[in-house]
Amino acid sequence: MDRPRPPADTKLRRSGRDTAALAARLAPWLATVLPAGPGDLGVTLLDGIDANGMSSETLCLEATWTEGGRPRSGRYVARVVPDPEDVPVFPRYSLREQYDTMRLVGELTDVPVPRVHRLEPTGEVIGSPFFLMDHVDGVVPRDVLPYNFGDNWLYDAAPEDRRRLQDRTVETIARLHAIPGAGSAFAFLARSTAGDTPLARGLADTRAWYDFAVTGLGRSPLVERGLAWLAATVPRTRETVLCWGDARIGNILYRDFTPAAVLDWEMAALGPRELDVSWLILAHRVFESITTVLALPGMPDFLREEDVTAAYEKAAGVTLDDLTWYHVYNGVRWAIVFMRTGARQIHFGEVERPADIETLLHHRPLLVELLEKVGA
Repeated sequence: MDRPRPPADTKLRRSGRDTAALAARLAPWLATVLPAGPGDLGVTLLDGIDANGMSSETLCLEATWTEGGRPRSGRYVARVVPDPEDVPVFPRYSLREQYDTMRLVGELTDVPVPRVHRLEPTGEVIGSPFFLMDHVDGVVPRDVLPYNFGDNWLYDAAPEDRRRLQDRTVETIARLHAIPGAGSAFAFLARSTAGDTPLARGLADTRAWYDFAVTGLGRSPLVERGLAWLAATVPRTRETVLCWGDARIGNILYRDFTPAAVLDWEMAALGPRELDVSWLILAHRVFESITTVLALPGMPDFLREEDVTAAYEKAAGVTLDDLTWYHVYNGVRWAIVFMRTGARQIHFGEVERPADIETLLHHRPLLVELLEKVGA
């Protein structure tokens, strides 16, 4: 019997932007950031990040210039607000919040983040706001196709190397949560006022995000069941740490199975630490649920809840609350992500509009399991 194999690799289109003229438009602006004279800076756009990320557009570039009579070069990454016509995942994109979060994390912790250079908030340079940060060498567990589908560096790694990556990742998240006075230092992340705790306000934001996602697509009875249960059972905790938000291994550059750069801060928020711990666990379960449907082996011994929680509690010196509510919460948020990325695929003609929008929820069996477990 042949061993099941993953489907052919697929790149998700994120933007309709014409990149051909971007280098020429970026060069004059970059000359004001880097120590290069007018007309002395060249820009080459490199391949973007096709295997990871579902939301913001990312441009990789190399700049060359002369400094002190000697040739210089550097590699950089531009994080770009998506065009509203390209069906963005989120209803709002605040690059200022992402930029300031990364800057402060770099100043207040030893959590590895790329150094940010400058924010261009007007959109006048390339048509959308963006900020520039250093390029960091490393490898990323891929999203497309997911790393647990096989045939990649992490899947093929030795068990002890996988475990080192898992534990170092958990320790990095614990260090992030240890920032003192996060509620004040990152007060700009407190968005919704609908609720008397950070968690309640986060749930209000999630409901608003869902209402945005259904426009032109249709409503999901499964997601609405989840939202109703969450609203009726929201924990009363007032704990406030800096939550990375999209806390998963696909948003980390690794060297020697150790985090070299923590990326993608557009979901950063204030709230209890369980949000990030659950997201790390659930993101892997989302990908594992897809391998089950495809009859692929997956990675069932990786990022198991008992292992992650034990490593986190040891690193942070705390005892975590039960993660059940947070798993449902994050399962609902994954559903909204899939609704928006599915709508974008429809927009770009990559898939046909389905009769049932819940077929866009790639983790639907997992979400059903989570809701049935809590009786929702």
